[in-house]
Amino acid sequence: MQPRNMSMSGVVDLAAVKAAGEAKAKAEQARAQAARQGGTGAVPPSALVIDVDEAGFERDVVQRSAEVPVVIDFWAEWCQPCKQLGPLLERLAVEYNGRFVLAKIDVDANQMLMQQFGIQGIPAVFAVVAGQALPLFQGAAPEPQIRETLDQLVQVAEQRFGLTGLTVDADGEAPGADAAARTVPAGPYDALLEAAVRALDSNDIPGAIQAYKNVLVDDPGNSEAKLGLAQAELLGRVQGADPQQVRKNAADDPADVPAQLAAADLDLVGGHVEDAFGRLVDTVRRTAGDDREAARVRLLELFEVIGPDDPRVIKARGDLARVLF
Repeated sequence: MQPRNMSMSGVVDLAAVKAAGEAKAKAEQARAQAARQGGTGAVPPSALVIDVDEAGFERDVVQRSAEVPVVIDFWAEWCQPCKQLGPLLERLAVEYNGRFVLAKIDVDANQMLMQQFGIQGIPAVFAVVAGQALPLFQGAAPEPQIRETLDQLVQVAEQRFGLTGLTVDADGEAPGADAAARTVPAGPYDALLEAAVRALDSNDIPGAIQAYKNVLVDDPGNSEAKLGLAQAELLGRVQGADPQQVRKNAADDPADVPAQLAAADLDLVGGHVEDAFGRLVDTVRRTAGDDREAARVRLLELFEVIGPDDPRVIKARGDLARVLF
């Protein structure tokens, strides 16, 4: 597996959208399977900290990351800062009670993994979420900084990928003797949401859009469907586009509103969130009537893709309000 960076603050690309949908579906399937088997899939605290080598990396890290974020501690016996950081991470893994799993990798015994992650020095800490790797920090960072990073990781894993973590059983037994209490009933729209994920997986963008719309007809406030619809519509708009031509059209004629909308979509997909928002705010400022409304609506759609709490969305909402009023 080649490492890949994933922003914690909402940058969206095509692979991340697909991975998020797949991870959510896998997480739901794992929980449903545990319920059907009369258990919760609880693990003992000892399962929260594991030693991983190259042979088991795919199983213990990549596959496991579809259920729970996996934090990787690259260390070595001769590394003095590692001896300070390692016990701290182990303590936090237990304290976070299943919100992430800590995988410890000895770099001396696993040189290939060290090279694949491009590690220049240790200790180095990465995370893998839904098969995507991202760097967290390097060196023996202070505990408050580590906690803040882990909190962000857990939040992204839950909100973007539906990974709510593992159930930890301190007594060695799955909690709850009553089978009815252990059963997790499917939500009323789970089937439609799963159908949308399957459609995205098969590159059926219109099918995914329709599935999300079907949910929103009955439940207009469904946040997962709103996010999924915004992402699917974005994917549909950029599919088959020639990026060079789109950007040339936008640069050649700043007054061409459709060209600016298309370029903003590409900006967002490419991770240039501020550029996308700024382009559309400027378009709203320069236009009037239907053109202004088209730019305003597209900007609101892109807000949905990133999420209302993202600082970039909050800032762009303020910018939009100032040009409108």
